[in-house]
Amino acid sequence: MPRRLPRRPSSRSLPRPPRRGGGWSVCRALALLAALAAALLCRPAPAQDKVVLQLKHSHQFQFAGYYAALEQGYYREAGLDVRILEGSDGNEPERKVLSGQAQYGVGSSSLLLARLAGKPLVVLGVVFQHSPYALVMPQSAAAPDVHRISGKRVMIGRLTDDLSQADEILAYLRKEGIATSTLQRLEHSFNIDHLISGKVDAMSIYVTNEPDLLDRAGFPYDIYSPRNAGIDFYGDNLFTSEQEVRDHPERAKAFRAASMRGWQYAMSHQEEVADLILNKYSRRNDRRHLLYEARAMVPLVQPVLVEVGYMNPDRWQHIADVYTDLGMMPRGASFDGFLYQADGGRALAWLYRALAAGAVLLVLGGGVHVALLARERRRAQEAIRKGEARFRTMFEAAPMGIALIDTASGQFRDINPRYLEIAGRSLHEMKASSWRDISHPDDLAAEQEQVAQLQAQRIGGFKLAKRLLRPDGSVVWVDASITALDAGNTAAGHLCMIEDITDKKQTEALVWQQANFDALTQLPNRRMFQNRLEQAIVKSRRDGSRTAILFIDLDHFKEVNDTLGHHQGDVLLVDAARRIGACVRECDTVARLGGDEFTVILSELDEAGLGRVDTIAQTILDSLLAPFPLGQEQAFVSASIGITLYPDDAASMEDLLKHADQAMYAAKDAGRNRFSYFTPALQVAALNRMRLTNDLRGAVKGQQLELYFQPIVHLKTGRIHKAEALLRWRHPVRGLVSPMEFIPLAEASGLIIEIGAWVFRESVHWLQRWRSEVHPEFQLSVNQSPLEFQREGGYESWLALLGELGLPGQSVVIEITEGLLLDASSTVADKLLQLRDGGIQVALDDFGTGYSSLSYLKKFDIDYLKIDRSFTRNLAPDSSDMALSDAIIVMAHKLGLRVIAEGVETPEQRALLAAAGCDYGQGYLFARPLPAIEFDTLLRRSVDTAIVASQ
Repeated sequence: MPRRLPRRPSSRSLPRPPRRGGGWSVCRALALLAALAAALLCRPAPAQDKVVLQLKHSHQFQFAGYYAALEQGYYREAGLDVRILEGSDGNEPERKVLSGQAQYGVGSSSLLLARLAGKPLVVLGVVFQHSPYALVMPQSAAAPDVHRISGKRVMIGRLTDDLSQADEILAYLRKEGIATSTLQRLEHSFNIDHLISGKVDAMSIYVTNEPDLLDRAGFPYDIYSPRNAGIDFYGDNLFTSEQEVRDHPERAKAFRAASMRGWQYAMSHQEEVADLILNKYSRRNDRRHLLYEARAMVPLVQPVLVEVGYMNPDRWQHIADVYTDLGMMPRGASFDGFLYQADGGRALAWLYRALAAGAVLLVLGGGVHVALLARERRRAQEAIRKGEARFRTMFEAAPMGIALIDTASGQFRDINPRYLEIAGRSLHEMKASSWRDISHPDDLAAEQEQVAQLQAQRIGGFKLAKRLLRPDGSVVWVDASITALDAGNTAAGHLCMIEDITDKKQTEALVWQQANFDALTQLPNRRMFQNRLEQAIVKSRRDGSRTAILFIDLDHFKEVNDTLGHHQGDVLLVDAARRIGACVRECDTVARLGGDEFTVILSELDEAGLGRVDTIAQTILDSLLAPFPLGQEQAFVSASIGITLYPDDAASMEDLLKHADQAMYAAKDAGRNRFSYFTPALQVAALNRMRLTNDLRGAVKGQQLELYFQPIVHLKTGRIHKAEALLRWRHPVRGLVSPMEFIPLAEASGLIIEIGAWVFRESVHWLQRWRSEVHPEFQLSVNQSPLEFQREGGYESWLALLGELGLPGQSVVIEITEGLLLDASSTVADKLLQLRDGGIQVALDDFGTGYSSLSYLKKFDIDYLKIDRSFTRNLAPDSSDMALSDAIIVMAHKLGLRVIAEGVETPEQRALLAAAGCDYGQGYLFARPLPAIEFDTLLRRSVDTAIVASQ
């Protein structure tokens, strides 16, 4: 049910006096006269007149007073049936009211321009004493400066509007000396994502709306208000047409009164009205945003200090002066009739004449007259007292801190409870203090300067963010708005309104920390590193010094993550960051770019300082060589460091980082655990790798890849039982490119997945041919990169292709490296299990050179061990290589595995391996890798007799 306020007794209802002879006729006449006046003054508006209120935007707390007036029954009590309509643009209310589609509307101060253009509009009352329009730009590292907007892309009002909703901002920019012709104005989308994404550089906003959305997005920004330049427009204004005021004066008066009553209710019951908006009008914004709007509207509406609806002709004159300066209206133009004046009409005029005539009767009833005057005086005093009590209640219950301060002494005269709560002090403590005593020392100078301007009457008020010191030593951030109460009398003091923004400041600090520092190591991240490198380059350019960049990559860090887990890897990274930081000066920067990559900026280096770069790099390498304690385990890593110098190696930050990265990879290629300076040759090599990678992308489609096959010979019989498929790339310009050169590029670029799939398809088609035409037990080995093995998905497509070709899984052997077995994840085990279930056999390539152990051989299903060519190359009867080869062969046979020796080049090597029991041999002694056609010829020639079927 709507809440009704109790009806106050009418001041025109007089008690009936006692009957005393002839005095009764006087009193009777007076009572009759008073009753007639009351009947005329209290004549109600026509019952339930249907009227339309046109808003200028969509439903939100900006129009809360009208919803409250409707919900609380104020309009109904005034005899009005009100329909509230959303708006699509700022000019819609003006159009609807002038066309008669709406009787009332909400508009900005540009209504004054419409009036001077001849449009018969009348402002009934002002809701926002200060305009919410402002300008927002992304926050920069430098101090806020609105002049940064020059030449930028901006959204200020709609381009189709004749400056409505843009006039204040453009006037502000002009007053700041910024030519609007320099702006790249875009159509306003009212979407903050366009500012966050950089599509625009600035946009006009409502300070009651967009800041909340930007804060939630964690986007740092600066707000520029026209009030900073003395341009103080009214905000939302309730208006109607001259025709409505002329034809329906009582309705206009009743609608205004009910609307302003609704606004008083809405500003005092913010949470209740927010729920009303969500339940009945719009869920476009959530409750938190609606309450943000409500709090932000308090200093703009000023419901405690100013009666809602009040408008000052001098303020409208100020607005007219601004328009005049903009050339939008002639100087001295009159806006008579623009401001609403309540007119009692002919009935009141008749009443005054009747009262004048009744004065004769009042003379006759002097005693009654004096009594009535005394009573009215008491009632007036009571009304004043109640008014003061009402405003005192609003002062005490205001959601923001309010204090009256003596401008000269700084002493607090009056303080509401919210101010005391924010300051963390009692009323007695505050009365004994000045605003200087509770302010942070670092903020005093700026505020004192503004207060001096206020005291000298050069400004009427100001706003700032400042810190208050609480007795317990804590600091609270507040937004403070200071307004002189009497510009002509500084002794009257000033009003200070504050709002606690500590949470907002802490959120901003957290967002800044997260945006600029690595969460794990607390070192500067890539963004902060680039910012500091830019500063170092500028300083080097100015004073002629040098700057060195060290690009550090930890060696074998992946093995730590794979074996001990990512948590222990994080512990290692934190310790590595600490060690690197201990090797440099405090003025240098250590940053983490991501993963196991760190960078160091050594700035302000003179000739002597350049010699220390080597020392610092070597110190970092030595510090990282020490074991890293990780719980019950220890880890050992090293580092590869690339070094580049500004301005010797590059003039831009991008080139410096690129060259440092190239130098780091040169250090890795040279054996790791070392540092390497950038040289032009590294740039040439990097360019060659890039061009070769680009060429490799078209190798499959361009049919540039070829398969070669190398036989695998059964050592006892000398017959070819198997072959290994090997990839070759015939570049259209370079000819054959070594796999040692292009396979790493394929792995680094991810092309290895596509290439590996092509190799398998081509290989099994040859395999089908040889098993059907040469020998049904022929077997083919296919190498697989670790990246292929660890890719998402399984071997379903491979097994399906084998099924289509009628090939059993046992016809294929997949060769993998030992390093894959170190992967502690279930992926490796699952892939090996899938191969076993499909019948595909697995060979462990280059055995003896990696990190395998007997536990891995026992754990995983391995069918073949391939002895690396480094053992085979130096085989001699009593050599250590022969002893190791013997051990590998014996161990493999004990585990049920067969052995293939790679790199067999001489009959002596073959004989030693055969004597040791090695099963197969592969090498130049039997044949080099051959193109498919040549291998086909070799294979057919070698099988004049049947291939032994046993494996």
